[in-house]
Amino acid sequence: MEKAEGAFLTIGELAGELGLPQHILRYWETRFVQLRPLQRSGNRRYYRPTDVALARRIHQLLNVEGFTVKGAQKVLVDGNGSAPATVTTPAPEPLNQADLITRLLTIRSALAEAIGD
Repeated sequence: MEKAEGAFLTIGELAGELGLPQHILRYWETRFVQLRPLQRSGNRRYYRPTDVALARRIHQLLNVEGFTVKGAQKVLVDGNGSAPATVTTPAPEPLNQADLITRLLTIRSALAEAIGD
């Protein structure tokens, strides 16, 4: 099942998408200061859409265009790469409590229907 556009990805999902082992992504986090996924309990990583775009760009620079880590770092810092380092997504409109509850109830109903509850 494919995740919705803008959904956070786990390290396994992102590694699978890029065709890389997970330890490579963890290594990139030590070398590229811009790559900072959310870390939750148990150090589980969750890559936001901007993190995913950056990881794709790093992958492109290192594994397709043949840059060294140092060269890729320079491209990302200088911003002179052939593609943007990150993709900005507009912040969602804040919901008031009533709208949020309505939205959550809609999601709950859809989930219940999906699992036959």
